Amino acid sequence: MPTVDNPTEKTLAELGVNDAQGVAEKFAEVRARFDRQVALEADEIRKLMLQEAWLGSDSDPVTSLRNFWVGRKTGVLTLITENWLKKSPSSLKGVIGKQFNELKGHIETKLEEQRKRIEEKTEAAALTREQVDLSLPGVIRPIGSHHLIRQVFQEIEDIFFSIGFSVVEGPEIETPYYNFEALNIPEFHPVRDDMDTFYLDLPKGASTPLLLRTHTSPMQIRTMEKQKPPVRVIVPGKVYRRDNPDATHSFAFHQIEGLAVDTDITFCDFTGTIEYFVKQFFGPSVKTRFRPSYFPFTEPSVEFDVSCPFCGGTGTAAAGGTCTKCKGAAWIELFGAGMVDPAVYGFVNYDAKKVSGFAFGIGIDRLAMLKYSIDDIQVFFQNDVRFLSQFP
Repeated sequence: MPTVDNPTEKTLAELGVNDAQGVAEKFAEVRARFDRQVALEADEIRKLMLQEAWLGSDSDPVTSLRNFWVGRKTGVLTLITENWLKKSPSSLKGVIGKQFNELKGHIETKLEEQRKRIEEKTEAAALTREQVDLSLPGVIRPIGSHHLIRQVFQEIEDIFFSIGFSVVEGPEIETPYYNFEALNIPEFHPVRDDMDTFYLDLPKGASTPLLLRTHTSPMQIRTMEKQKPPVRVIVPGKVYRRDNPDATHSFAFHQIEGLAVDTDITFCDFTGTIEYFVKQFFGPSVKTRFRPSYFPFTEPSVEFDVSCPFCGGTGTAAAGGTCTKCKGAAWIELFGAGMVDPAVYGFVNYDAKKVSGFAFGIGIDRLAMLKYSIDDIQVFFQNDVRFLSQFP
């Protein structure tokens, strides 16, 4: 590879310079050489690197050129300081120092101008490559949406949030205490059997058994443990029960539990809250009714029914015949609810003589099936885009 002699690697004495005029001429030579090189484009600098080995071997020719001139160890300015300035006689140091400062300022200014020039060209080239041809047809990209269950969750949360309820969430893996005992479900109750509940297979010696929650009610207990009345919360989430999958059952499904506890809450407050929710969700034309029922954690307990929104509460389909949704009954069962059993307050250190409240549990999947005329719960879990895209 051919090389070009670098005068800054020698002292001025070795170059035969011993007066101010000679110093000025050598600095003029170095400056002229720099001006020629800094004016070159990147490809031209690369060719120069092959001709003048002393330019270095950096993969970026512009960086290589910069390192050659202002590099800390072997740059031209460093070599001038070491070989020309420090090793020159005292009579020339003033002239050399002046010439050096002028050269240094010139080199730094030109290198900065070169950097900006290259950046501008690079940006211009990138803009040209990325320029959009507005005459071309656009690319239609599918727009995603929330899952239908998530949409129903959000709608219900918005309704209850508008009347002062807050949203809390809790763990899907629970202890029997929070899932059963604190909700007034004793150890001998049949729902605690292995046939109804998923229990986790824990290592031997585990102190507390764990299970997949069968409802979101445990968070009602956890909330009351941390918060004194008034309490108004809803608890959305996924729950698990050992049901055989079919059109209306699944081992995993979704619920929203609601709880309101305060002084002087009555059954009328409860019915008014539930009716407001139902009419907001299904429309103002639906009618509601309660039927007596039983739940361990509420007393009194009720089943809440709504007039069939598909047949208008007549039991007869619009096309004639029996309504397939309510099976001619004109009513559809929605969910269970009731006034909180005073025994539950004992688990959270509430004074049952001073507070009262109501609780309810809503099956989200069931509400979604009713509102959107879906006849198979399994479609919620199959991730079929053809189904999901119907609910943007």
